[in-house]
Amino acid sequence: MKVLITGADGVLGNNLVRELLKRDYEVSVLLMSEKARAIGLEKLSITKIYGDILNFDLVCNAVKGQDIVIHAAASTQVYPARSKSIYEVNLTGTENVIKACLQYDVQRLIHVGTANSFAPGTVDTPGNEDGLYQGMKYGLDYMDSKYMAQQAVLKAVHVHGLKALVVNPTFMLGAYDTKPSSGALILALYNKKVPVYTNGSKTYVAVSDAAVAIANAITMGEIGACYILGNHNLKYKEAFGLICDVLGVDPPKIAAPDFLVCSYGALNSFIARLSKKTQPKITKELAVLSCEDHCYSGEKARHALKMPCTDLRTAVEEGFNWFQNNGYIIKK
Repeated sequence: MKVLITGADGVLGNNLVRELLKRDYEVSVLLMSEKARAIGLEKLSITKIYGDILNFDLVCNAVKGQDIVIHAAASTQVYPARSKSIYEVNLTGTENVIKACLQYDVQRLIHVGTANSFAPGTVDTPGNEDGLYQGMKYGLDYMDSKYMAQQAVLKAVHVHGLKALVVNPTFMLGAYDTKPSSGALILALYNKKVPVYTNGSKTYVAVSDAAVAIANAITMGEIGACYILGNHNLKYKEAFGLICDVLGVDPPKIAAPDFLVCSYGALNSFIARLSKKTQPKITKELAVLSCEDHCYSGEKARHALKMPCTDLRTAVEEGFNWFQNNGYIIKK
């Protein structure tokens, strides 16, 4: 069976490619350009296709002949919070994939969304796939565009008969994080660049678990359904403590008041706009999010997609070891 993955050079894509190859699928990947940093994909038995997902003809050529399409390509930009390019990649790009999948009647499209497309909950009462989207209040085009892309997929299912489902990952940790993306948290804690913790909470998942769930979605799950991929709901104090324990470093011990965190984020965004520098480490929007509870239940995916539940310590260790073995960490 032939499988095409868009955005395969990310941490999820890297793990997903390996999971599919273990299952003897014939894997092709659509990458932005030959200059894309695809360290994790080197020496793998895959077909690489290069081009912009905004080029509909190119997308069609990539989709043609494929049995399954897994659409993971996305812009995760959060600064500046508003940008036309984010919508182009996340919404227009998804619409191109939808049209191509309909044109070539693929057996199944698996769209990789985000858990933020549903209302969040707390550690004790996490949100689920029934929660309505609330992210528009943050003013982040990333969140809004990903929600709209998800809605476009679901609409195509109901209106045009698209054979598709949606998976919604939470915060993923593990190996092959070449950017690095979410794994930057591991590096920051190891290098003692996180002096405080905030009062919020988040859901974490081993990226290998998410990859297994998505690979299973090729034959499991219902068309038109959404599945949150998340296993561990933790307050930031707990999460940082767990990660630092695995890394063998001291965790941040100071709880930062919400008003101070939000003020710091707002100031950072203001200075960045004035100086026209690249993204500040903490923006106004990210500061607000860090003070809130954003927890989700992965029960539906564990049941319908047989998603494993790897110990988060294992995921952190795998991510840290990969960073060490690939020159991301300067030995102390």
